[in-house]
Amino acid sequence: MKSTFAAIVLLLAAGLGYSLRKRKPDAPAQIRDAVPHQLSRGDFDDSQKNWLVAVFTSSTCDACRDVATKASVLESKEVSVQIIDFTEMRDLHKRYQIDSVPTLVIADKNGVVRFATVGPITATDLWAALAKCRDPQILSDVPSCGDAKHDHRTN
Repeated sequence: MKSTFAAIVLLLAAGLGYSLRKRKPDAPAQIRDAVPHQLSRGDFDDSQKNWLVAVFTSSTCDACRDVATKASVLESKEVSVQIIDFTEMRDLHKRYQIDSVPTLVIADKNGVVRFATVGPITATDLWAALAKCRDPQILSDVPSCGDAKHDHRTN
């Protein structure tokens, strides 16, 4: 009886060891908070304006409302601001692989993303980012996407 029980335990242990060795490896780490490098300006309103500030949001996100409010005041004859809510424009979130909100991008007339950030941003930093995009010679102390100091490199 004891030898039968020991044999069963050994068989179970061998089977468990075999299945653990045959287990598939974990999936590679996925990049989170990625930002698009290029936008198709035709996907957005006012594509004829020189600059686009696109804010990808969700209606359930308090930080998104704050960023959208700050971005809205940037609207001008040269700057188009578009708020892209996930529930209303899910296709654009999917097309540009937006997986975190708020995501804010500033793109030029050709759709090249010149600045991007994920998460909250101060009004001062947002104004400075747009000013630097419009004229890279000014505000040289403000980090941009091409600077090592900036969290999200897009260029």
